[in-house]
Amino acid sequence: MGVLSRIGIALDSDLLERFDNFISRLGYTNRSEAVRDLIRDRLVAEQTASPSATVVGTVTLIYDHHSHGVTEKLTELQHAHYELVVSTSHAHLDRDSCLEVLIVRGKSKQVEEFAGRVIGMKGVQHGRLVMTVARPASGNPYHGNGNSHTHKLIRKH
Repeated sequence: MGVLSRIGIALDSDLLERFDNFISRLGYTNRSEAVRDLIRDRLVAEQTASPSATVVGTVTLIYDHHSHGVTEKLTELQHAHYELVVSTSHAHLDRDSCLEVLIVRGKSKQVEEFAGRVIGMKGVQHGRLVMTVARPASGNPYHGNGNSHTHKLIRKH
């Protein structure tokens, strides 16, 4: 993190009370960190909105594995887009339902289109795409500890 700058904001007392209750439920110990997270979230949303932005994210799916061919179709689609799918994780929730999480990386538009196809597949009961950027616009890694380092990506199927 760089040099801290102090700012002042004026809020309606009802809004501030609701905000304090909200951040307390989330476990924040102070308003400053909560406001910083809100700002970061909006900036990341703006970055990921660009179709050519390089993003990382997850596609989370709940599906009925008894649904005709859904497992095979999911695997086929993942292989067809192997350049986007970094890793997958699969869990059995009960006799019928499975949870699958795909870790994805690529251009925002391609990732969104891929996620839309997967989530819209017959047999998928619920799905959600969450995207972020590998590096925020400031160029600083999220770790905020000042250490420069890299991570190796391991592909698993």
